[in-house]
Amino acid sequence: MVSIDEVAREAGVSTATVSRALSGRGHVSAAAKAKVEAAAKSLGYVVSASASSLASGRTRNIGVLVPFLDRWFFSTVLSGIASALMRRGYDITLYSLTADRGERHDIFDTFLRRQRVDGVIAISLELGREESERLVELDLPVIAIGGPNPLLPTLTVDDVAVARLATEHLLALGHREIAHIGASPEFDVDFHIPTRRRQGFEQALADAGIPVSPSLYEPADFTIEGGFRAAKQLLGKPGRRPTAIFAASDEMALGAMLAARELGYRVPEDLSVIGIDGHELGEFFRLTTVDQFPLGQGERAAEAILQALESTDAAPPAHRPGELPFELIVRGSTTRLTQ
Repeated sequence: MVSIDEVAREAGVSTATVSRALSGRGHVSAAAKAKVEAAAKSLGYVVSASASSLASGRTRNIGVLVPFLDRWFFSTVLSGIASALMRRGYDITLYSLTADRGERHDIFDTFLRRQRVDGVIAISLELGREESERLVELDLPVIAIGGPNPLLPTLTVDDVAVARLATEHLLALGHREIAHIGASPEFDVDFHIPTRRRQGFEQALADAGIPVSPSLYEPADFTIEGGFRAAKQLLGKPGRRPTAIFAASDEMALGAMLAARELGYRVPEDLSVIGIDGHELGEFFRLTTVDQFPLGQGERAAEAILQALESTDAAPPAHRPGELPFELIVRGSTTRLTQ
């Protein structure tokens, strides 16, 4: 294996300069940094993670708590985190935080206390007070993505406002018979996002003077298949037929579009459909959505945790809960009501 001394000789600098240049800690001139990087590349030198950890007291590893690994939204946020951390030379360790109390206890009281991570990011998890206190007791930087947490710095999305924006778009197009695909109770966990989106939907209807109709609500499971089944129920009921559907996720909205087409409804001529998320398939299906930039959420969380790590030797930054951006993206699945 190539040693740091060989890199220093090749670059014509000291081993201390090589260490600073490749670790990113300490001042090194641009010219010296370029020489060190060129020498390391030509010799095939790779910084030893164990040696770096011993020297710095850090693992260069971030723990990420996530509720689902097989859902598009969570995997996309995770991708943003991983990409941003990898660019800065950090690895990640995933902890799948299920509803099982025993498993959650092991993660907070055992795995995270092994001091194998420099910080923790929690993705869309509603942590109990005891769990939040356990994270605080680690004395590590922690960033949460999701609803507010009084004990932790949190990046939040205003799900009520997101849903209002989606519903107001349909109302502005003249729709009054608007159905909503939300979530059944077993899927309404961790900050009760489906409930908050339903609240935003109903607030927008109330502001427009439209009474909420229970017959125009159908629960699902935030998947394409669930949205497909829910839309079939809504469109197959006798009586009032919706002219538009607001689904609480893009995947359910895509399922609703497929169900409408199977039943002979044209989208958007006979039925407008809007979702929330910014799913990668949305552009292909021409789905109108409220994009909450999940990849960017992950990148922003990674930047926040790195900022906290870099400030540990000075005054800690005042991390305040930050509002994450969202934007209405109008495509071809919604149109003005003409009937």
